[in-house]
Amino acid sequence: MTTTTFVEERGQTTISERTVERIAATALTEVGGVGGSARRVLGVAVTGEDLGRPPHVSAQIRGEAARLDVRLSVTYPASVRATTEAARRHLVHRLGELTGLAVSRVDITVTALHSDTGSRRRVQ
Repeated sequence: MTTTTFVEERGQTTISERTVERIAATALTEVGGVGGSARRVLGVAVTGEDLGRPPHVSAQIRGEAARLDVRLSVTYPASVRATTEAARRHLVHRLGELTGLAVSRVDITVTALHSDTGSRRRVQ
């Protein structure tokens, strides 16, 4: 006699790495002071750093855990350490909430600092 659990009857849900990358990139837009990074080909930037663009995220999934590599820019004069820690905590929380995956590691590379006063005109 074979026994079948309810979970086996319902099937299995698989979340691709690309889906996790997109969810993580969108989640990072919810963190203040975080912006996008330049697109790179063979390590060379082919576009400019842009605060309006989502950060670049690559993900590796092993079982029920995800490992993330993030490239982002930070608005100056915000603390890089505080901003990246907030981004890391938010990613762990939001990915767990939205996908059910545990985030085992988040490596963050800050590619640029953007000044929030850059567009202001000065009177001379």
